[in-house]
Amino acid sequence: MKKIKQNDDVIVIAGKDKGKRGTVIKIVSDERVIVENINMAKRHTKPNPNKSIAGGIVSKEMPINISNIALYNPATKKADRVGVRTLEDGRKVRFFKSDNEVIDS
Repeated sequence: MKKIKQNDDVIVIAGKDKGKRGTVIKIVSDERVIVENINMAKRHTKPNPNKSIAGGIVSKEMPINISNIALYNPATKKADRVGVRTLEDGRKVRFFKSDNEVIDS
């Protein structure tokens, strides 16, 4: 089971955007994710009238390494480590290691 999933609220713990919070938009690979408004880069795009894309300089999110983000714990208002445990009914759930609070219900 993955420790970080799509639509998770995360906080950046290393890099140029350290301390910023965002939501995971997409998981690109096992090690890279795209977070909303984090690791922004300028892209020079050509206009494409067939796809109704206007040309120019566009800011877009670039992938960030999963080791540079941590799940945001709303109870402590800090970044927190995540563990995986199996419940009595056999389901696997994620939990915060600081207060043992279950993330997935």
